[in-house]
Amino acid sequence: MIVPVILAGGAGTRLWPLSRRSYPKQFLRLLNEQSLLQNTILRLQKMDLPCSAPIIICGDEHRFIVAEQLREIGVIQADILLEPVGRNTAPAITIAALHAQKKYPEEKIDLFVLSADHDIQNLEAFKLSIEKALIQLKNNPIVIFGIKPQHAETGYGYINYIESTTQQNVYEVNSFVEKPDLTTAEQYLKAGHYAWNSGMFMFNVEIFLELIGQHAPKIMHQCLEAYRQSKVDLDFIRIDLIKFEKCEDISIDYALLEKLRNLKMVKLDVGWNDIGSWSALWDIQEKDESQNVLKGDVVQIYSKNNLVYSTNKLVSLIGVNNLVIVETQDALLISDKNYMQHVKDVVSILKKNDRQEISVHRQVFRPWGKYECIDVGTRYQVKRITVNKGHKLSLQLHHHRAEHWIVVKGTAKVKKGDQNFLLSENESTYIPIGEVHSLENPGCIPLELIEIQTGSYLSEDDIRRFDDLYGRTQS
Repeated sequence: MIVPVILAGGAGTRLWPLSRRSYPKQFLRLLNEQSLLQNTILRLQKMDLPCSAPIIICGDEHRFIVAEQLREIGVIQADILLEPVGRNTAPAITIAALHAQKKYPEEKIDLFVLSADHDIQNLEAFKLSIEKALIQLKNNPIVIFGIKPQHAETGYGYINYIESTTQQNVYEVNSFVEKPDLTTAEQYLKAGHYAWNSGMFMFNVEIFLELIGQHAPKIMHQCLEAYRQSKVDLDFIRIDLIKFEKCEDISIDYALLEKLRNLKMVKLDVGWNDIGSWSALWDIQEKDESQNVLKGDVVQIYSKNNLVYSTNKLVSLIGVNNLVIVETQDALLISDKNYMQHVKDVVSILKKNDRQEISVHRQVFRPWGKYECIDVGTRYQVKRITVNKGHKLSLQLHHHRAEHWIVVKGTAKVKKGDQNFLLSENESTYIPIGEVHSLENPGCIPLELIEIQTGSYLSEDDIRRFDDLYGRTQS
C-alpha cells in the first residue's frame, strides 16, 4: 500500500503578492477551480493507485485552511500533522514516517513524498513512473524522481545519473548537484545525464526509519520524542514544540539521500512544473492569440507575451510586452518576465520594513469563514465579515475596542452579555468595550455583516476567548 505524504508548508514568496505567509501558493486556485493542494490529492485519486488517505504536513497557522480544502473535495480520512515550527524536509518526513508506522503497524507500506504545489499534466505517464518506482523498491531502499530537463534552469538542484539499467527511464544516482549558474546549467543540459531534482521520492517506511537512525541519529531521536509527545486536537495532530524545535533545520537530501549509495532514480517526462514563479505559471497556462495569459477583469490591445492576474480592479494593457502584472486589493506587482527571480528581493525589503503586505491579504480566512478590511482610519476600522452556515465565532471580549454589527445578508444569532437574540437583514447591534459576546450563523446561507470597530487599539491580538469550537481558547 502507498501512503502519500504531502508537504504543504512554505511561504511561496516568489508568487507574491498573491501568495502571502498566511495564505501561501499551495492553497491558491492558480490553475483551475481547485487549489494546488487539492489538485495534488485529486491527481492521486484519478490515477487509481493502491493509495491510503494522505498524510499532510503543514504549519499550525494553516491548519483550518487545509481542513476546509480537504472538506471541499470530500477527503475526510486524511491525517493532518501540524509542525509547531519549520525545520525543513528531513524532520517533517521523519515525523510522517513515524506516524505511518504507528497507524499501519501490521502492513507493508511505502511512503510517497510529494509537494503540495506542483503541477503534472500527463497522469498516465506519471502513473507508469510510480509503478516503476514500486518495482524498484523491492530491491532498493529509496527511489527518487528526477525530471527530464526542458531548458537550462538555475532554480533547481540537479541529479547526476548513470545509464546502467535495462529498464526504461530507471537509472542509478551518481551524485546530487547544487543549483548551478546559467553556464553550468547549459552544460548539464548538453551532457544529457542530468535531471532536475523534483523533491519527490518513495521508500519503505521501516527501511527509511532505520536509515535515518543510522545516518541522522539526532534527528531521529528528536522526532521520535516530539511524536511521542504529540496530541490530538480536533482533526489535527499537534507535534510537541519543545522537542521538535530542537531538530536540525535540514533537508532530506543533506540529512540522508546524499549519504546513500545505490540509489535508483525514475526519470519523469510528465509535464511537470513546480509553479515556482510567475514566469513558470505563464509557461503552462492557456494563452490568447497574442500569447497573453489574462486572469480576472483585464482588457488588452497591442500587447504580447504578458501575464496578468487581477483580483479586484480592471487592468488595461496598451502596447506592452513581456510583463507580469499582479493586482490585489493592497498591492500591485509590475515586472519584466526576465526579472521575476527578484520578487523574493522585494519581499525581503518589505519584511525589513515590517510591512503586513507580505503576511496577510485584506481578505483573511478563518475556520468559521472570512473577513475583509474595507477601511482603516484613526481609532476606527471597517470590515466585511462572512460566517459560513452552521459556524460560530468564539465567545470573546475586547479590552480596547467596541464593535457595531450590521447584517446585510442572512441571519445572525448573537450572544451579548446575558442576552441571546437573532438579527435579520438591515438590523444591527452594538458591542461595548469589555462585553462578552459571540456571533453564530444558524441559517442555511452564508451570513454577511459589516463590522465597524472603534477604540484606541484595533489589532487582532486584542481578543480574549472563553469558548471556541476550533480549539483556540487561551490556557
